[in-house]
Amino acid sequence: MPIISVTIGVALLLLLMMTFKLNAFVALLLVSLVVGILEGMTPIEAVESIEAGLGGTLGHLTMIIIFGGILGKLMTDSGGAQQIATTMINAFGEKKIQLAAVITAAVVGIALFFETGVVVLIPLVFTIAAAAGVPVLYIGMPVIAALITMHGFVPPHPGPTAIANVFGANIGLTLILGIIIAIPAFILAGPVYVKFFKKESLEIDIPKGLFNPKEFKEEELPSFGISIFTALLPVILIALQACVQIFAPNSAIAPVTDFIGNANIALFISVIVAFFTFGLNLGKKMPEIMQSLTDSVSGIAMILLIIAAGGAFKQVLVDSHIDKYISDIMAGSTLSPLLLTWLIAAILRVAVGSATVAGMTAAGIAAPLVAATGASPELMVLAAGAGSVTFSHVNDAGFWIYKEYFNLSIGQTIKTWSVMVTIISLVGLAGVIILDMFI
Repeated sequence: MPIISVTIGVALLLLLMMTFKLNAFVALLLVSLVVGILEGMTPIEAVESIEAGLGGTLGHLTMIIIFGGILGKLMTDSGGAQQIATTMINAFGEKKIQLAAVITAAVVGIALFFETGVVVLIPLVFTIAAAAGVPVLYIGMPVIAALITMHGFVPPHPGPTAIANVFGANIGLTLILGIIIAIPAFILAGPVYVKFFKKESLEIDIPKGLFNPKEFKEEELPSFGISIFTALLPVILIALQACVQIFAPNSAIAPVTDFIGNANIALFISVIVAFFTFGLNLGKKMPEIMQSLTDSVSGIAMILLIIAAGGAFKQVLVDSHIDKYISDIMAGSTLSPLLLTWLIAAILRVAVGSATVAGMTAAGIAAPLVAATGASPELMVLAAGAGSVTFSHVNDAGFWIYKEYFNLSIGQTIKTWSVMVTIISLVGLAGVIILDMFI
């Protein structure tokens, strides 16, 4: 029975990592193999599913994580991150620095995929926290909350956009309603939820290779304008592509913006620009710049492997048709279409791990309900999006991205990340139900 297999798999993973202290990459691969066999796959089929999951996850994330890591390292090593952090602290004041970070993440999150936003903003989180003298997670949790909320609710992110197509929803209206719901969601899950933690529990040891703070003299720093432009260049390029896609999809410049706005290419272009703005223009020699590149890649190698293994676990769950099993159980329900859509997406999210799979499957099941019940297609999109970001745990790549970048234990990750995204999901559901009274 699929649910039993998933339960056994998750329990085994926790046992291997928490009791036997097995490396997460090895543990995830072992558990993926066990779950696949429990679900009736032959050992060879399970291995092929693991390979597909590894390849699919790495194919999607390798360039993003590597180029994002390089950009962050160059920004840190040049003093660009220090310049941005110092300027933001001076502009907002230390008491409001968390708000400044959240606003930045929300704006960035409209255009950037979650994974891209994390690797672009993590160096800033570390630098701001160090400069302001506050725990890393005091800044980091609200920033991550803003990023994952925008990723789940707001087009042009792939999940909400694809779900909107299934429901036949208006992209522009979905975007507006998504932002309306997203704001209270990430405020409650970020700045408000952080207040429930003691200061010492928000302190972390920053992973070696990701951040090596150095105090620069004012004359050594790149200007704030250059620093913020280089840091946000991926956002600018991706936002440009999104705007053209929404407002002028058939224009002559669309092919160009589609290319430069691809997350991989946008980060690649930004890294090339950073060679100049954070390197050559500051008097650095190319070997010194390339050393920063080498250091950044070595610092994220294990992170990349663990995330890939998380993708392998997810793929085994998908290939064993656990999503179809759950869909068949829920298909005959008589619940409100909005609540039903959220519930299907939430259950699939917990079982399968992939927010996109959860949201799209829920949309496929619930799509006929729009015509049958007159439910708002835009709110149905947001209900699916809210359900798709609920309780994230060990079968979700996002769980491992957050855990590894902040160097947390599984228990700490569940207390912070898993609860945080569940708050976002529940607030999103409440927002959808409230908006349904007026639309």
